[in-house]
Amino acid sequence: MRKLRNDELERLSPEGIKEATKHPVVIVLDNIRSMHNVGSAFRTADAFLCEKIVLCGITAQPPHREIHRSALGATDTVAWQYFENTTEALNALKSDGYLIASVEQADASTSLEQFHLNENEKIALVFGNEVKGVDDQVVAASDVVIEIPQFGTKHSLNISVAIGIVLWELISKWKFTSR
Repeated sequence: MRKLRNDELERLSPEGIKEATKHPVVIVLDNIRSMHNVGSAFRTADAFLCEKIVLCGITAQPPHREIHRSALGATDTVAWQYFENTTEALNALKSDGYLIASVEQADASTSLEQFHLNENEKIALVFGNEVKGVDDQVVAASDVVIEIPQFGTKHSLNISVAIGIVLWELISKWKFTSR
């Protein structure tokens, strides 16, 4: 066994990714403090062919050196837009037909492995601030709250880890299992 070289991975080019059919997923970042987390969100959105990222509130916007450091060019391949207020962003996404799903711990949350989407359903996944999580008003405005099961003593995951887990679970259900 040997590690594959980059030219053997058959990845899309930056031009090709812009033309590719995207998964009907929007990542919404609700007041994210760390530009490294923002950059990681872009890189993960690129890896999973998400439609776009919506940056809200205090979340930093490209171009920025600290975002670029972890995005590794994904700010050039993933569409994005900015809203000053997350609730306004959700209203715009709802009017475009997206199911709004906050990723948070809530009294009526659905465990990630139990969450299923219909085949052509569009989803906006909201990830919250590193300290405060998804804002209470945003949780209340969501159609569903998805919770990642955790088994240790900590009560949260880094946002970049959470984005990867949720996207893998949702997209692998679309790609690798029959519905």
